[in-house]
Amino acid sequence: MRQQNSVFHSILKLVPWDEFERAIEKHGARDAARDFTHRSHLVAMLYAQFAGAVSLREIEAGLSSHANRLYHVHATPPKRATLAEANSHRPVEIFSDLLAVMIQRSHRKLRQSMDGVTYLIDSTGLALNALSSGWAQFSAKVCGAKLHVVYDPNADCPVYTAFTAANVNDITAAKAMPIVPKATYVFDLGYYDYAWWAALDAAECVIVTRFKKNTKLTVTRTQPVAAGGAILSDQIGYLPGRQAKNRRNPLDKEVREVQVRIPTGKILRILTNDLTASAQQIADLYKLRWAIELFFRWVKQTLKIKKFLGVSENAVRIQIAVALIAFLLLRLAQQTQTAVGSPLMYARLVRANLMHLRGLTELHKPPERAKAVVFGQGILI
Repeated sequence: MRQQNSVFHSILKLVPWDEFERAIEKHGARDAARDFTHRSHLVAMLYAQFAGAVSLREIEAGLSSHANRLYHVHATPPKRATLAEANSHRPVEIFSDLLAVMIQRSHRKLRQSMDGVTYLIDSTGLALNALSSGWAQFSAKVCGAKLHVVYDPNADCPVYTAFTAANVNDITAAKAMPIVPKATYVFDLGYYDYAWWAALDAAECVIVTRFKKNTKLTVTRTQPVAAGGAILSDQIGYLPGRQAKNRRNPLDKEVREVQVRIPTGKILRILTNDLTASAQQIADLYKLRWAIELFFRWVKQTLKIKKFLGVSENAVRIQIAVALIAFLLLRLAQQTQTAVGSPLMYARLVRANLMHLRGLTELHKPPERAKAVVFGQGILI
């Protein structure tokens, strides 16, 4: 009979372990904590994400009860103190380098089409407790951090991530991200910066965002729109020539304003540098921005980035990096089958069957009954 691996073991096979070893070598961390390897560390943190474990004690107990299953993945169950120490002191770059490699590889595998690359940009806040105030103090009573993401809705996966303290502006993080020439970028008001827009425009990127209420467009021409539809107006013109402190606006070319009435009755002023697409196409692109909101909601509901296992910046960054690695592993595992189309349902099935001896393509099926074999007067199940 063919040996069946546990669900956890099968998912771990999707990790590019050669790249993980390369990251360990790169950051000179191989000699640290010899009795608790980096592989065991990653396995323990991934177990916490897939199993929904919310404490070091729960990770220790869960993995200890399945120690025999860990042997086949070359890992050992951690002690609470050892795992806490590793989270606090092991270089986060080991995990972030692995995440970067997995993002690149997963994006190629998950994209359904290479036509019309569209990226959504946004951030989500991460609440932290007062024990993290030394590095994450946001206000007198609030501690927090931010996860910044560039997300491909076609592939349903991030293509770039960054982690900052909560008091770092979104546009500051966006200016540090790589720009993909000729891509379409959709974002909201947190990224209102004419100089950054000009950099995107210089790279021949399409920009789709919103006007601030006090930004006026000097209209040069008006384009017709269908009567009675959600598109109220379509105008082309120039942004204000001067910014605050009388600085010249670097985006001194024509842009476009499309006004749209959404189902709630609110009117949105959508800004774009695309002067040729239809007004409906521009409105649909901005509507697509909600896909990244759904991504953040999915990650926060399904994975563990709302309660943290450590309070240091290093521990929080490791947990976030591993959570995103877990997301990519779930997406890659789901791609091995077609029966379960919902990522959320597939994640639930993985959690329910994590240490069971089942294939990744069989999680939706009831388990097979064990066959009874008769030996003399006894029965072997």
